[in-house]
Amino acid sequence: MNYDTYGSTAVELAIDLANADRDDPAWVRSFLDSHLEWFTDGTDLSLTPPDADRVAETSTLVRDVALAGTEPDVMSRLNALLALASPRPYATDHDGELHLHYARPDADAVEQLTTTVAMGLSQVVVQHGWQRLGVCSAEGCGNVYVDTSRNASRRYCSNTCASRSTVAAYRARQRA
Repeated sequence: MNYDTYGSTAVELAIDLANADRDDPAWVRSFLDSHLEWFTDGTDLSLTPPDADRVAETSTLVRDVALAGTEPDVMSRLNALLALASPRPYATDHDGELHLHYARPDADAVEQLTTTVAMGLSQVVVQHGWQRLGVCSAEGCGNVYVDTSRNASRRYCSNTCASRSTVAAYRARQRA
């Protein structure tokens, strides 16, 4: 499956947000710090508690979209996520390649993050189908992923989870 570079990395940002370790009280700040490339230079990344709650809500909505089992559920959840976004696309070549950004450059950190995540995820769903989003089948994992395989047959978030599950199934057969 091929999709545009900015959109593909925007959906990767969405997946990273859905899979963020929210057990750490400082998870929002850690997440923002590890994804600085998504924010316009000079964006203030210090968030108020309500701002951090909005980031958590966005994370939950991305996960909810991936967990939805039917197209109507996906559309309802995706539209809830899109309702939080404030798209104001603009063209830029800041990295040497012309591309679009979804959020206005002077938007605050939460607006930039939410809009980019919502638009990236919606592009994948609309262009490639809601079935391309999934949750890892490995026992105890639960990470969200985008299936980029040709035949849409992916079941695991990573090769590590796929290998771990294969080994566990093999050992179970050997014991039986």
